[in-house]
Amino acid sequence: MSPDAQPSPHCLVCEKTSAEVPLLTIAYQDREFWICPQHLPILIHKPSNLADRLPGAENLDGAGHH
Repeated sequence: MSPDAQPSPHCLVCEKTSAEVPLLTIAYQDREFWICPQHLPILIHKPSNLADRLPGAENLDGAGHH
């Protein structure tokens, strides 16, 4: 795969494809990533847990409780 090629859509966490689960597209650092609804709370509340799968996630702040 070339450096500019996008991987086929799959969840950042469970790696399921859109053939298996609905996927939400997120744009981040001029790239597209996908996450399934089951794992969206990780992105919202504890994005640093995705640091090994989403570049720079360790620098993102999670949503606080209101």
